[in-house]
Amino acid sequence: MRRGNFKIRILIFVAIAGFAFLRKCSQEEVNPYTGKKQAISLSPQEEIAIGLQSAPGMAQQHGGLHPNNQYQALVDNVGNKLVNSSLAKNTPYKYEFHLLADEQTINAFALPGGQIFITYSLFSKLENEDQLAGVLGHEIGHVLGKHSNERITNANFWKTLAMGSSAIDMGGVAQQIGNGSLLKNGRGDELESDELGVVFMMDAGYNPEEMIGVMEILKAAAGPNRTPEMQSTHPDPENRIEKIREAISKYKKAS
Repeated sequence: MRRGNFKIRILIFVAIAGFAFLRKCSQEEVNPYTGKKQAISLSPQEEIAIGLQSAPGMAQQHGGLHPNNQYQALVDNVGNKLVNSSLAKNTPYKYEFHLLADEQTINAFALPGGQIFITYSLFSKLENEDQLAGVLGHEIGHVLGKHSNERITNANFWKTLAMGSSAIDMGGVAQQIGNGSLLKNGRGDELESDELGVVFMMDAGYNPEEMIGVMEILKAAAGPNRTPEMQSTHPDPENRIEKIREAISKYKKAS
């Protein structure tokens, strides 16, 4: 009897695994903005909804929005210039740029659908508007790269295997974004967003060389004891600088 139950469980698992695999394969599509093939389960409207739902909580975690309207206006102006000068303008995403009050954490991040954040700690270390454009352009790249969408889809694939459920829990996704588990971009995502950021900067008339300055700021902030690249989800700043230089050369030749 027990042996029969075990066989039934195995068959059920195989059936669920087969369903999950076929479902994931059916979700594969070519990203129209990057040309990369990805498994995508969320529509742009769902991405926007998740981003809007998660944005207030993310701001609260970083001390809320910065009270200086002049600084916020600069962030808005640079962000909107990047969007309106690039292919981002012709996407369904709704871009909003937020300067966070956090003076301790050097960071910038993007939520699905176009909610983009930069902490005052990072903002205050930037030397010019071009470097700000480099940061925001990189984050726009994450949105167009559908990196969160891809991670959500992969997470749901494993959830289907574990629980036999195929529905996306939008509230649960927002909660995972809130605790940071779905905001951890991989090395490939970071490098892709760096390259897209270079393109957006050039399209908007900014100096893409200044993105290298941003990498130097991040490198200095990490200090001499930063996590080795093989142990980190992020590529090493030196590696990113090399790839940024390659991208600048590539797109200058193409222009």
